[in-house]
Amino acid sequence: MDIGKISKVSETRKGHPVPPDTWEERDMRDALAAREISTVYRLLRRVGISQRQIAAMTGQSQSEVSEILKGRQVMAYDVLARISDGLGVPRGYMGLAYDEATAVQVVSAAGAVGGEQAEEGEAVKRRKFLAHAAQVTMGAAVFGSAPEAWAASPARTPAPGRIGMTDVRQVEAATRALRALDYQYGGGFCRDAVVAQLSWGQQMLQSNGADPVKHRLYVALADLHSLAGWTSFDTGLVDSARGHFANALDLAKQGDNHPLVANVLYRMGRVYLHQNAPDDALKLFQLGQIAAQESGSELAVAVLCANEAWAYAMMGNSTQATKLLGRTKDEFSRADLENAESWVKFFNETDVHAMIGTVHTVLAQTADPSHTKYAIPALTRAIDSYGDDMARSKTFNLSALATNHLLDGDIEHGAKIGRSALDSADGLKSARVKDRMKPLLIEAERRKNNADARDLAERLNAFYAA
Repeated sequence: MDIGKISKVSETRKGHPVPPDTWEERDMRDALAAREISTVYRLLRRVGISQRQIAAMTGQSQSEVSEILKGRQVMAYDVLARISDGLGVPRGYMGLAYDEATAVQVVSAAGAVGGEQAEEGEAVKRRKFLAHAAQVTMGAAVFGSAPEAWAASPARTPAPGRIGMTDVRQVEAATRALRALDYQYGGGFCRDAVVAQLSWGQQMLQSNGADPVKHRLYVALADLHSLAGWTSFDTGLVDSARGHFANALDLAKQGDNHPLVANVLYRMGRVYLHQNAPDDALKLFQLGQIAAQESGSELAVAVLCANEAWAYAMMGNSTQATKLLGRTKDEFSRADLENAESWVKFFNETDVHAMIGTVHTVLAQTADPSHTKYAIPALTRAIDSYGDDMARSKTFNLSALATNHLLDGDIEHGAKIGRSALDSADGLKSARVKDRMKPLLIEAERRKNNADARDLAERLNAFYAA
């Protein structure tokens, strides 16, 4: 970043009612990262910025500003972007597009400490991973050529000097068993076992073996790294997840397995959706789409389309989201489910309904509440099809269904389903559960004048406190 660019950004801030260092305060940075605009506005009021000034800078009416100060949530991407630009907030601080002003803040923060440095570093890490993913997807294989380690290697136990297909099949079987535990109980239940399996499996790369055996080993270990990344993400270890996904990409590329490359990119994109960074997530999904199309797997293409739809929904773009849901259904209808590879076979008819319901739930919050009429039947069908082996997914969908019923005004039924979601969450070792229940808590809190909603809000708050 050159001095001219830094000067340019500084000039744009001159005369602005909000001093630039306002955005560097810890409470403010936390509120921006969580997109809690009501908290942002309250903090601005504390430093002497009036409602009239906030309205003028953001292009909102004073009544809108007042409603937000009282707790109304802002979720539409374009509104968040307008607020960010109007107030002079570096967009990256809110997980929006990574703009030049944010880049300047990151570069100039070399001396920052604590949480500020970590938050700025996260945006850089996302861009760095995206560059690595683009190199893997678009360029030559980069296995073994990365100039830096993505994650520290754990202690390892001895592996055979020579390996055969039986050894590789053992890795594949362990991965299937561990993935089933993750689905049923959450990543926290099995992550250590996954990492331990990797500790042994990675050494097999140094073992002697026939070319077909080594080729299949690359793919098996890529899938195991992908599972390690997913379970790390599910337990809140984002840096560890990123390292495992990067290793998974390299190994999948070395194994010349395009569907697995697509699957890894989809999973890392989901991490960014979870971080409220739909722009970065969409870029990874689009890269994954390239790999999926090269593989000829309609099922892999369907997975990527569904997740692209989710990213667009988070941006409030109902047109693109709906279009991509339509393509998801088309690709899925043509897919060869019987012969699909294991890492994409999870995407069955139940998952299609779950994704349709999820995307319309987000659109009901960001674009138009009428999307509940599409979300509710889709989520209901998914929930009815889940067994005990998919407890985490069932919990996510129950929470989304309850949210839709509250948005629809059916508070009694919504509260009942919300209680079922809490019951289903009991025993899950997944950090994502609380995050996926936040919309339900928000809608319940908004309706606390109703006894059912108040009871649900109290139960949810107790769940969060625990």
